[in-house]
Amino acid sequence: MTAEDTSERDDLERLPAAYAAWRASTLGQVTDVLEQDLILDLIGPQSGLCILDVGCGDGVLTAELAGHAAHVIGVDASPEMIAAARWRAERQGRDVSFAIGKAEKLPFEADSFDVVVAVTVLCFVENTAGALHEMVRVLKPGGRLIVGELGKWSTWAAVRRIKAWLGSPVWRRARFRSAAELRSLASGAGLVDVSVKGAVFYLPSGFAARLLGPFDPKIGALTTTGAAFLALSAMKPGASLSDNGVGFDHF
Repeated sequence: MTAEDTSERDDLERLPAAYAAWRASTLGQVTDVLEQDLILDLIGPQSGLCILDVGCGDGVLTAELAGHAAHVIGVDASPEMIAAARWRAERQGRDVSFAIGKAEKLPFEADSFDVVVAVTVLCFVENTAGALHEMVRVLKPGGRLIVGELGKWSTWAAVRRIKAWLGSPVWRRARFRSAAELRSLASGAGLVDVSVKGAVFYLPSGFAARLLGPFDPKIGALTTTGAAFLALSAMKPGASLSDNGVGFDHF
């Protein structure tokens, strides 16, 4: 194992605790709600859908999706994250399946899911094209890909770049993207009906989040400029979901 591999493993092992600390803060609570609400809005009604949550982390979104009667699988490269996500799902009484795997090589058959969701995953994956190809591969024709990414033109991105220059191993690996770049990635992957929406337009502080959070969805309805979080919605061309006979029970 190389020094780089060891560093990455150590970062992954620390993530569950870091996520917990983030969600205990005012900034984290307000921001997470806004981001999750945007993702859920783009997915739409979830009842009966087969959904894959790529890079599920500690399973907050995965458990939320399962609570809407969707059939959900969470996949993550970190065993520690999968353990945390499984604990969360069991604690909340959610029926969720989990698997360990990387976005660049998803352990599922082609054309298996109605919806594939990946929140802040591509920004930390070196082989972006490979990961996106895999997400499209496991998506059913007529299915929808929902990707949440870190916005390029925001105060949050500026602060994170400074942290990267100061040596943060997490932010040194991160790549921030604009709405135009996300649309280009989706079109390059052969996806259609592409749209991008934004959220989190305030400064990265708890005070700003409390003050401006209630107005954030209204700003997001008008523009993506300045958004710290961007959400892409795109469809895999082909037959409608009702015409696709691939089931979920083979997992």
